[in-house]
Amino acid sequence: MMQPLITFLGGPIFDGEALRDGYAAQFRDGQLSALVPVAELTERGEEVALGGDILSPGYVDLQVNGGGGVMLNDAPSVDTINRICAAHRSLGATTILPTLITDSAEKTRKTLQAGIAAHDAGIRGFGGLHLEGPHLSVARKGAHDPGFIRPMEDADLAVICEAAEQLPKLKVTIAAENVKPEQVERMVGAGVLVSLGHTDAAFETCVDYVHAGARCATHLFNAMSQLGNRAPGLVGAVLDTAELSAGVIADGIHVHPASLRAAWIAKRRGSGRIFLVSDAMAVAGTDATEFHLEGRRITRRDGRLCLPDGTLAGADLDLTTALRILTTQCDVPLAEALAAATTIPAALIGQGVGTSAESAPAYFLKGMIRITSDLGSASPVLA
Repeated sequence: MMQPLITFLGGPIFDGEALRDGYAAQFRDGQLSALVPVAELTERGEEVALGGDILSPGYVDLQVNGGGGVMLNDAPSVDTINRICAAHRSLGATTILPTLITDSAEKTRKTLQAGIAAHDAGIRGFGGLHLEGPHLSVARKGAHDPGFIRPMEDADLAVICEAAEQLPKLKVTIAAENVKPEQVERMVGAGVLVSLGHTDAAFETCVDYVHAGARCATHLFNAMSQLGNRAPGLVGAVLDTAELSAGVIADGIHVHPASLRAAWIAKRRGSGRIFLVSDAMAVAGTDATEFHLEGRRITRRDGRLCLPDGTLAGADLDLTTALRILTTQCDVPLAEALAAATTIPAALIGQGVGTSAESAPAYFLKGMIRITSDLGSASPVLA
């Protein structure tokens, strides 16, 4: 039986690469069936007038620590993952990687087991997991608990590689100080997306880890060796290494707009690109003014999440706000900013994105969102 036809028109349509004005997107049973100029429509079915709003594939967020009032660290379970995914879906992120902040080996195992169960249960929006630690550098710990930071052992490596084979994608943030290049090679061979972060490693060391298979960096500029005139650090490695991508927290707080603008220009070449992450915590999707991370109180004020000593602890950010900051403060074209929130992170976790009605349906099935023309908010449609 032919499913009802729904036609979206009257606003720009982002196809994964470019914004199409004067086009209509048509869907049957939630799947894209046509992306054509409005003048060429032969049938319309149910019309949805965008009124100048943007129709786009949903955001893909590879660093989501919590949402809906809970942290993944609180109680790693299918229910927790489902709650976090639902909170971010309401903010426009239709695929996310719930992220475990540095914790015990037991908590890490429980999280991996919960992720596998969530995948088996078909939790909407669950794209896999991100382990941000515990194999980081104490010197660049940020808000991570130094009591849990430690070297990667053979048992850790085995657990990670086994889980990677059962998850849609497993991303692991590591520091060269506590993980060996051969361990990176093992993880990459098992399908892990290895990201460099929370490290004080030298430029040359970071490049060696890229050669071992690392393909991205975690929250560029934050908690890493900085760019200097004689010591480029991880920041320099990201900017100079064509195949290395990097997530960035574009909230105007974690990274100065001028720094982000310069990095954006540097990464317009090669396969590696900058992509947006929220680094969101439990308060995402709620009005809460504080929460706790492993007993440590974190307050929410003026767009900042801070420990009592003032250390930034994640971000109070959604990706629509990041788009607005990129375009208004960093001079990034809207289509490039949208790609950084959708197609670029999607490709990193193995979700191909087409740019035509013939090649795009698989990605459009992940969920569409409507972004207000002022980049004030996003909401799911057909999600």
